[in-house]
Formats: sequence, structure tokens, C-alpha cells
Amino acid sequence: MSLKNDASSSHDDGGSNGESVIDDHGRCRSTCGYCKSPARSSTSHGLSAETLTVYDYQALIDRGWRRSGSYLYKHEMDKTCCPPYTIRLKASDFVPTKEQQRVSRRLERFLDGKLDVQPREHTGASSSGEVSDARRKTLGAAKSEEKNKVEPVMDDLSKKIDQAVQLCIRSGQFPSNMQIPKASVKKVLCARRKKLAEGTEQLLYTSNIAFPIAAAVKRIQTSEKGGIYSAEGNRLSPQTISEMLLSAMHKVGETHDMSIKVCKGHINFLSAAKDSFSDRDVVPNGDISRGANSTGGSETLHAKTDSENRQAIKRKLEIHLKRSSFDPEEHELYKRYQLKVHNDKPEHVAESSYRRFLVDSPLIDVQPSGDEKVPPCGFGSFHQQYRVDGLLIAVGVVDILPKCLSSVYLFWDPDYAFLSLGKYSAMQEINWVIENQAHCPSLQYYYLGYYIHSCRKMRYKAAYRPSELLCPLRFQWVPFEIARPMLDKKPYVILSDIAISQNQCSLLAGSSETLAEPAASEHEDMEQGETNDNFMGCSDDEDEDEDEDEMDEMDETESEDSHIESDPGSKDNDINNILIGLYGSQYRYKDMRQIITPVGRKQLEPMLQSYRKVVGDKLSERMVYEIN
Repeated sequence: MSLKNDASSSHDDGGSNGESVIDDHGRCRSTCGYCKSPARSSTSHGLSAETLTVYDYQALIDRGWRRSGSYLYKHEMDKTCCPPYTIRLKASDFVPTKEQQRVSRRLERFLDGKLDVQPREHTGASSSGEVSDARRKTLGAAKSEEKNKVEPVMDDLSKKIDQAVQLCIRSGQFPSNMQIPKASVKKVLCARRKKLAEGTEQLLYTSNIAFPIAAAVKRIQTSEKGGIYSAEGNRLSPQTISEMLLSAMHKVGETHDMSIKVCKGHINFLSAAKDSFSDRDVVPNGDISRGANSTGGSETLHAKTDSENRQAIKRKLEIHLKRSSFDPEEHELYKRYQLKVHNDKPEHVAESSYRRFLVDSPLIDVQPSGDEKVPPCGFGSFHQQYRVDGLLIAVGVVDILPKCLSSVYLFWDPDYAFLSLGKYSAMQEINWVIENQAHCPSLQYYYLGYYIHSCRKMRYKAAYRPSELLCPLRFQWVPFEIARPMLDKKPYVILSDIAISQNQCSLLAGSSETLAEPAASEHEDMEQGETNDNFMGCSDDEDEDEDEDEMDEMDETESEDSHIESDPGSKDNDINNILIGLYGSQYRYKDMRQIITPVGRKQLEPMLQSYRKVVGDKLSERMVYEIN
């Protein structure tokens, strides 16, 4: 017989009266996608959902479930080689790292036109490979043009320095038998110009020829031990040599309308001219813009002065949240991202695959109600678009649930990889949670999906601090910093055991009279599998009344779906209250056992026991397990 888990929610909080309808796929074993080892495997449970209330899904992800499109899955942690732990962050407690702050500043500089990186302008070409190839050729030609224009200037300056050196030798300022390399002149990067230049002048080129000359003079002084160069007072420092060369260069001739200054032994060439080529910035990715008459895939490269760049490249970032739906523009961006960043196969990025993965969602939309139970956008599945000057550069797929914003997936334009859009979007989603707490106080957390400690590519998620991991047995949240030492030793850990051990240590260190009563109550809570945020390491500064209120609230909500499973010996009692759907009607299993044959019960009851174990007793009693 086929099994369908038709999860009919008893919630109508927020105005939702929908049903959660899911097909039971049972247990699935597959090759691990993280360690790629053929000898190791990942074991998970799967449910294919038709409809699912946001309240039921919130309860499911707090038991380790996640969704991919309409497919729900939960790993058997102790049977999986790379066990994934659900990870979350309380948004109001988020403290950005220096790297995360740098990402924000970099994007701000990009928007202000102060970042020396220019992404391409999209041409609407269907093939990302063709566009990228054309772009590389255009940029290559631009760099070649830049090289051809700059090198003659540098060569000319090098020759003038060499002439100045020979003039100093002929005048007796330098030893005649001195052997030194030819002078080299280097271009000063734009990032260093402001630091090194003074006033309105811009530092364009520099040479350190004075240093090898000073070394050569010193070698001659050491070997000859006599003459005018051997006296201590006559030893030539790089600064002295650079000043001699500066004087000699003025006698050699003009230097391309540039002024020459020396500083700490360096010979610097500066220009105040606003229209000289050397004063222009040709950025690494090209400052590509379309001409008024450009057509098709043609692109025009324009080199601009610094002041023009600051005025012309001012950009506008727009972030737009919309309900999940198919958008051809998003699909095109997704294809470019998957093909270029993940080397995916073309057949895997087809529209049907994209719809199943990131558009389809079983979550029943909850519209804003005007009270403090639902945020202004409502609950459900959304796509958050990031546009720069109207151009779509990233899309974040998210679920907005009663307690959290849950990140599902992010894809972005590969040409904007320099902006670290994954990190930036995560911080934006955290900020969104903080901003919307005023409208919906229950919305407090940011869920980052799964965290796999043994997978280096996944460890970035723990950088959003202070984060918590979900215990795979008791479904309690444990601070990551407490869990990390044990995860360093082995991949599968019952995280709440660590918290219990640490709590017992703290109890022994405190006053037995003061802590005796809380210890008993906390042990009782742990037996029931309830979440105790104070026990898990929250601030000790909160008032006792607030702690009690918080615990009362959690007793009414989270503990319902946070049990440790009952004694498996009482199997009949475990499954008796599971809601069963049969021919359009709903029954408790205890009321329909008599109409099922012994063979049917033998086949069905193990499935019901497994189902109850993985979704929790409360959810199994309010969802309908449909038999067709």
C-alpha cells in the first residue's frame, strides 16, 4: 500500500487554516556528497510535501528537518559519515567579524565608485560562456593598449635616470668603476597614490635606483680603503644619492610635464595634470559601458580620470523581497552561477530542475494580519533580489517562519564574485530579522541551514556569531563554542550531553543551598527534552521574572516538538494517536486497527513508528498519515 503523510495542521495562529500534505519516502541511503567517499554514505529520511503550514515547518526544522523545493529531508546523524547539524543565530546578538565588516565596506566603496573593480554590463546574451569569452577578449585588448601606452613613458624615465647617473660619474660624484644595474621605474598603484602624494599632485611613478648605487659605492669603499669615498663622512646614503640624481636630471632635460621629488631615497615622478593618460584608472575588470549607438553584444571600453570615475560610477543597490515564483531573469542568473561557480551540467540547470529546487514550495502563505503575530511581508517562501542599477546580481531564497528567517539558497552573478555576496546577503538577512522584530516579536532567529564541522567549505557558517547547534537527540540548542571542542574530536556528538556536563560543573562550583532547587528543575526539563535557554548559556544579567516568563512560553511551544522519544517497548501506545487518512476520512490509528488485516498492520506499524520518531509525537498526532 502507498503511504502519504497528509499533515493537517491544527494551528490557525495568524489566520492560516491550511493543511500539510506530504508523501513518505522512508529512509534513503546514498553516497555522501561532502566527503565524496564511495565507502561512506549518508542516511536520511525523506518526505515529499504538497502543502505545509509555516508553523509545522518551524517545528520540523527545530527537529533537524530541511527542505529542497517540496522535498523534506532529515539525516540519521549517527548513521551518516558527515552529520549535518542545524545551525542558527539570534539576530539581535550578532557581532560581525572584521572580515564581515570588510565585506560591507567593500560593497559601500563599490556603490560609491571608489572601488577599482568594474563588473561587465550585461548584454542579454543567452550563453554565459560566450559573454565571458567576449569580455575577456575586450579586457585583454584594453590591458594591452594600456601596456603599450604606459611602457614608453617608463622607459623614457629610466633612460633619463641612467643619463643622470653617468653625469654624476663624469663629474666625480660617483666612482668611475662602479657597477650598477640599469635604472627601473615602476608605476604606483592607485590605492597608494593618496597615501604617498601631497597636495593636488598625484604620484605616478617611482624608482629606487639610489639603493643599489649606495650598495655599489659601499663595496668600492670597502675594497679600496682609500680615496675620497672611504672616509666615514663621505659615505653616500640613498637619500644623498637620490638628491644628487635629482640635480643631475634637471640638467638632462624635461620629464613629460611631470615634477620630480625625492623621499627617503626614492625618486618620485608626480603629475598634477588632470587629462594625462597616466592619471587615468583602467581597472582590472575594465570600465565597460555602452555607447549611445551600441548594438547587439558589442561593448565599448572607456578609460576615465579619477574624478570622472567617482562621478560616473555612483551606483544604486536595491533589495526587493517577493513571493517565490518563477522568474526567467532569475533562472538565467541561476544557470550562469551553477555552470561557472559549481561546474554543473547543463541538463541540471534546466527550467524544470530549477523550479523543483528553488521555486516550488509546500509552505502555505500567511498574509500580514496587522497585529504583532505576522511581519508586514507575511510568512512563507520568498526570493530576495539584489539589483545594482536595475541589474540583477544575486537572489537569496528564504523561508520566513514564525520564529526565524531560514536561508535556503543563494545564487549570484559570477562577475560580481569580488563583492563576496554570500557573506553580504547573510548580514542583510540578519538585519532583516532585527528590523522586523518590531512588527513580529516572535521572529528572532536566523537559520543558516546545516553545519558540517568536518567539511571545511561549511565552516564559514560558524563565523556568524554567537551561533547555536541543534542537539540531534534532545533537540536542544547548544552554543557553538561549547560544542566545538567535542566536534573537533569526532563528527557525531550528542550536544546536550556537553551542556549537561558543563551545567553540573557550574552547579558544583556554586552554593548548594542556592542552586539545589534549580538543579532539580533543570534535570526534570532535560528528561522531558525541553529547551532551556538560560541553561544553554544565555546572559546571567536577565531578571528571574524574565527567565520564568521565557520558560513558561517555551513550555507551551517548543517543548511540544522537543521530546526525547518514548520507550520503544510501548510501540502500540506510541502510534495509537497518529492521525490516519483513508478514503477522504481521518481516523486515529487506534480506531482503525480493527479494519486492517494482520498482514497490513505488520507492514504499516513499523512505518508509523519510524514516522513518529522522526517528526515527533505532537506533529504525528496533528498531521494526517494518508493511506491510499
